[in-house]
Amino acid sequence: MSESSDKLNAFSRRQPVNRRQRLRKVQKVGQKQVKVPQPQQRTPQAGASLTRVKTGVGSSSKPGLVMPSAVKPMPKAKGKVPPMQPSGAKMKTVRVERYGLPKMGKRSRKTRLKPVARTLLYTLRLLIVGVGIGAIVGTALSVLDPANRVTPAVSKTSTPQIGQAQPQPTPTNAVPANLFLSQEIIPLKNTVQTLAAANPNLTPGVFLVDLETGAYVDVNGAASFPAASTIKVPILVAFFQDLDAGKIRLDEMLTMQQEAIAGGSGNMQFKPPGTQYTALEVATKMITISDNTATNMLITRLGGIEALNQRFRSWGLTNTVIRNQLPDLQGTNTTSPRELSQLLAIVNQGNLVNMRSRDRLLDIMRQTQRDNLLPSGLGTGASIAHKTGDIGTMLADTGLVDIPTGKRYIATVMVQRPNNDPSAEKFITSISRTAYQQFSQVVAPNNPASTIPTNGYQPPINPVVPNNPANTMPINGYQAPVMAPPGHTMPINGYQSPVTNPQYYPPR
Repeated sequence: MSESSDKLNAFSRRQPVNRRQRLRKVQKVGQKQVKVPQPQQRTPQAGASLTRVKTGVGSSSKPGLVMPSAVKPMPKAKGKVPPMQPSGAKMKTVRVERYGLPKMGKRSRKTRLKPVARTLLYTLRLLIVGVGIGAIVGTALSVLDPANRVTPAVSKTSTPQIGQAQPQPTPTNAVPANLFLSQEIIPLKNTVQTLAAANPNLTPGVFLVDLETGAYVDVNGAASFPAASTIKVPILVAFFQDLDAGKIRLDEMLTMQQEAIAGGSGNMQFKPPGTQYTALEVATKMITISDNTATNMLITRLGGIEALNQRFRSWGLTNTVIRNQLPDLQGTNTTSPRELSQLLAIVNQGNLVNMRSRDRLLDIMRQTQRDNLLPSGLGTGASIAHKTGDIGTMLADTGLVDIPTGKRYIATVMVQRPNNDPSAEKFITSISRTAYQQFSQVVAPNNPASTIPTNGYQPPINPVVPNNPANTMPINGYQAPVMAPPGHTMPINGYQSPVTNPQYYPPR
């Protein structure tokens, strides 16, 4: 009995040749019996018959054991294996070792979708990173935006009412502080408009500003006008700016070239080419006698027309543009009354140039020889640092005025006119006289007997001087009247009316 069992076991451990042999050997195994329950309402599949099989000797047999008597032959087609036909009988799983069959790894849904999932995942990550970088860059740009740095920060030592930083030298490429303006002087503006209406053939542009209070008058101040010789003011500022930067010296010798020689104003045109002048002498002649040859020499020395225009834009001047050398009789070089006034206010604050260069610049402008425009409307004791401009179709004058009361204001008047119309000269003189009378008024705030001007406007008294850092007004807002020199009679109220002669207009 044991010998036959050993043979059966050895025979069952042999490697089957094919699937058919394996199935046949399963039928002959005695000990590894297949338990088949009684059939339950299931009919064997067509084409297969069931045969009862008795187990070997010594083993307990149970009824109902059946095995298929025939197996369908394998198909001859290569690579195709017919599917197993399920039978109605429940088979007990028999563990059979498989040989020669490669182990197949499990294929998951994740593996099949990996390319698509990876693409979507990377896209989502890039989107998140892009949004984060965009937020960081946007925050940085908002902090570093030049538009947020146009108005300089207020100094820690300044009072809150000033609204501007204490004057500090401004670098070449920085935008200077804007002109401080408080409220418009309506009565004075009405007077200017009345004078303009009386001269319908003139097109004026007027900008007046009190540097102490910020009170101002603006009539077509932002309009662009032919600059004529007023363009020499920003050129002079650029000259002193390069002096502060060490790019030029006052005693540097400049040689007059043939291409710089120009007609019109000035006497340098009568000198032969190759004549040399110091840089200070050239800058002085450009302003005092409005020498066009000197202007062209400075334009070349300061880097040329485009370099100067770029510098003007960095100062915040958009209408001030040089397009041709002097003399510009066609009026292609342009500026505006407000920009000329703003430039003088910036220089007065100590920006663009240092205080020493500011004093030199204003001293040169005080030596301007032509005095029949703004200066002719000023009272006794007043002084003005100014520059005129005169071509056939335009007449202008811009300057910084100091009056005996200690007040400083800026006046710029530009007038487009019919060719050489003399009424433009009288108009500028009238505007200057009206502005001087307005800004010269001094009213004591604590004196109940003080008289308010007949025009109903009283200039605001501000203890803070936003546009004039050199002014030392008392904290209480009242400035003592100017004392008369010995032998001079001054009215009791401390104010001396300006001496004006409305009928006198000096020749051009």
